[in-house]
Amino acid sequence: MSLTFGWQSPSNIALVKYWGKRDPQLPSNPSISFTLDACHTQTRATFEPGQGIEVTLNGMGTPSFVPKIEQFLGRIQHRHPWLADYHLSVDTFNSFPHSSGIASSASGLSALALCVVDAAQAFGHSLLESDSRREASILARLGSGSASRSLYGGLVVWGQTPTVPGSHDEYAISYPHDVHPVFQDFRDIVVLVDVGQKAVSSTAGHALMEGHPFAAQRFEQAHAHMRALESILATGDLPAFLELVENEALTLHGLMMSSNPSYILMRPNTLAILEAIRRFRTETGTPIGFTLDAGANVHVLFPASAEQSAMPFVREVLAPLAKNSQFLTDRVGSGPVPL
Repeated sequence: MSLTFGWQSPSNIALVKYWGKRDPQLPSNPSISFTLDACHTQTRATFEPGQGIEVTLNGMGTPSFVPKIEQFLGRIQHRHPWLADYHLSVDTFNSFPHSSGIASSASGLSALALCVVDAAQAFGHSLLESDSRREASILARLGSGSASRSLYGGLVVWGQTPTVPGSHDEYAISYPHDVHPVFQDFRDIVVLVDVGQKAVSSTAGHALMEGHPFAAQRFEQAHAHMRALESILATGDLPAFLELVENEALTLHGLMMSSNPSYILMRPNTLAILEAIRRFRTETGTPIGFTLDAGANVHVLFPASAEQSAMPFVREVLAPLAKNSQFLTDRVGSGPVPL
């Protein structure tokens, strides 16, 4: 019997960064992210008796993705041994450019994990977790740590930390504390400074934290930031929020610059954009800030209420600093939807 399942799952952008891990794909520190909306992956997975894997990305056969799917299936096989008896065809589409600095592994593997959970239930296999979404978060994590957070909308926490009840290293949860309305409709404009293959893979980047001279301090800092966010998010304290999020982004890059080997992933225009954002915020009072992933591109963050002021600034000042003036417009989203 052949069955097909489909999900649209979003990417996410971490505010407190996950950087450093231990086996099997467990985080060295807690993280919290905004789930995105426009930047998503649509995946349809067909399971039929047999062996083998086929992958189609954006309508093109993509055999280079097969090893990543094989690795993912190998990592989850102890939870879903039935997969060994099935041929898997994955047809996937990203709404954003590949290698644009948006986490396609987060959106893609979370969507595939949801398809696996649906297939397991359809074929009559029991789940190790009674909550199917939690089971999918565990599976997604085994493929890509940040993918565990793409299973829910809004603010999502992954990694155990004392101030977030229910937080866990094996799966993500929706942020359980009060969130001021100003954070529920945030914008994320991704200014594409550098489009292409990352200089350092996520796996290699996380490995840099092993033996890093500042690792222990970094992990404690992440817990401290999670504590601080509880009151910031509840009260709508935008200046404190932007200060903390920017500090997290710069800490991530500082850790990479002080690791061995070291990496400088910012580009001159990255720095120009960061300085322009801070200058604009100081001069106009607009609540606008930034975060960065492990790359040169800049995520420009501001609440919906600041859009009339912020978007002309993005178009007129920041876009000319981007490669081919490219930027992506996104906002906080509500999580995966079945296709």
